[in-house]
Amino acid sequence: MKEELQHIRHELDKLNQHRFVRLYNSTSKMLWFQFLRGVAFGLGSVIGATIVVSLLISILSQIEFIPIIGEWAKEIAAEVQTLQ
Repeated sequence: MKEELQHIRHELDKLNQHRFVRLYNSTSKMLWFQFLRGVAFGLGSVIGATIVVSLLISILSQIEFIPIIGEWAKEIAAEVQTLQ
């Protein structure tokens, strides 16, 4: 029983020394980590959306055989070109 208790204490000490536990024990470290995580997520979302929208506009501008979508895509492509 005593050996089991010592083993549990040893494992608990190892767990408390883990980086994840140390990070969440400190409020300032946790806030800094969450801030950086949010910035990275926001930047990734903006870059990803930019790539997806530009590819979608590029693909739609190539579709000229569908009258409504083709004209609409040409107008969007022309507007994007004038903004650059």
